[in-house]
Amino acid sequence: MLEFPTWKRLWFWGLTLVIAAAALPSLFAVSNLPWPRVLPDPQVSLGLDLAGGSHILLEANEKQVGQQRLENMEESVRGRLKLAEPRIEIGDISSSGGSLSFMLKDPSRVDAAREQILPLTSGAGLTGQRDWDIRVEDGSRFVLTPTKEGLGQAISNAMDTAVEVVRKRIDALGTREPTIIRQGANRIVVQVPGLSDPTALKNLLGQTAKLEFKLVDEAASPSDVAQGITPPGDEIVPYADQKAAEAGGAPAIAVKRLGGIKGDQLTDAKQSFDNRNNTPVVSITFNQEGGSRFAKLTSENVDKRFAIILDGKVLSAPKINEPIMGGSAQISGSFSVQSATQLAIALRSGALPVDLTVVEERTVGPDLGADSIKKGLIAMSIGSSLVVLLMIATYGRFGIYATIALVFNILMILGVMAAMGTTLTLPGIAGFVLTIGAAVDANVLIYERMREERKKGRRVVAAVENGYKEASRAIYDANMTNFIAGVLLFAFGSGPVRGFAVVLIIGLFTSVFTGVSLTRMWVASWLRKARPAELNV
Repeated sequence: MLEFPTWKRLWFWGLTLVIAAAALPSLFAVSNLPWPRVLPDPQVSLGLDLAGGSHILLEANEKQVGQQRLENMEESVRGRLKLAEPRIEIGDISSSGGSLSFMLKDPSRVDAAREQILPLTSGAGLTGQRDWDIRVEDGSRFVLTPTKEGLGQAISNAMDTAVEVVRKRIDALGTREPTIIRQGANRIVVQVPGLSDPTALKNLLGQTAKLEFKLVDEAASPSDVAQGITPPGDEIVPYADQKAAEAGGAPAIAVKRLGGIKGDQLTDAKQSFDNRNNTPVVSITFNQEGGSRFAKLTSENVDKRFAIILDGKVLSAPKINEPIMGGSAQISGSFSVQSATQLAIALRSGALPVDLTVVEERTVGPDLGADSIKKGLIAMSIGSSLVVLLMIATYGRFGIYATIALVFNILMILGVMAAMGTTLTLPGIAGFVLTIGAAVDANVLIYERMREERKKGRRVVAAVENGYKEASRAIYDANMTNFIAGVLLFAFGSGPVRGFAVVLIIGLFTSVFTGVSLTRMWVASWLRKARPAELNV
């Protein structure tokens, strides 16, 4: 138990010093001391409450999710019935009142139509309900109504997707350790440390980046479009800027509502420049399926116009002079380099499944964060000093071993956090203070057990060996329960709670290593050299 071969001592010391050294760049940064550039500099990222930054609360438009489901179902129904053998003819589809309804031209095909439509519905999670209700009225009219359970699941799925899209967009900006979490059914909290001006971030997150390519209805009357009269099968889409509207001769154009290509089939988007006039544009690349559809669309509609629509507004409506092959294209408009770059980021990250609106915005200044760090360090220093004094006064030499182990424990926690790139928050500092007090618990258990063993008449070496052996069981059990609590806090907690859980979990491992393994190695070395006849503990 107390035998430590040379390789084991070297391994313990090497592991301790390497991890502790990883904390030095963070300590230099806090002390405003320069760190040598030639050396690696892993640092602990500071959270919003310590480094300052921006807090933004986004709210989703739930009604938009329902409208999108109606549009998607309409297109799916048309496609399924068109491909049926033989084809099932239907009249116009109405989407009034939040339901889809259409009439079969041949009432005898009701059963066949139901068989085609039923696979388009599915179960709404574990509710036991389907996401769409299908009814047949008057013998030949189908009415498809989204169920409450299905709509709830669609909103939840849309919010999960929105969180991931927001995360990708923020990561593309190069920010470190943002906090992005759902709040309630339709809100997302975004916290970005170190960002003092959230304007660019708000513009990026507020952009849905829903890209569509749709054919322009050349037969639509410009006067009707100007008056807002929508031709059958079309939709009226306004231009994004006045110059494009003037070039098109009207403030809006009519495009085919169904068909076209969506931007979810993009594989890449980047800011570039037009070779003809050197203006900023966004170059996009489709995947294989999207490239094939884009080539087919342009091949079948040469000399016709197609509109490039972003978030419900027309960027441009160029004429298809020849088929566009190769799966790539350019989006032009009144872009600056910055706006084109932001659009490229948004397109690469994917379109938001639902519009997000900024409903709350806060900026935390770095001065407040610096004050939090100062007070946290003061609390840590006072707590550490009291623990050190108590341990040395109570256990003498063994208290000194516990104090040295405590210092290495703090350095190793910082080193592990720096190597993992985790974020330190104000609750994380509280976790540090708690770890300092709890770290010496293991040593207290060991030393008190050694006292009991000596009172029983055991020799010094046997008392020390039994003290570590018997106390280790209680130490491991106690730390296992704390570890389970820390994992649960991290899994189900929000950003600040997670910051506390991270420090707690890392501190459990480092405190056991330093408080048990390192102190046992030091005590064993002292026993071999001093061979004491009495144990003053």
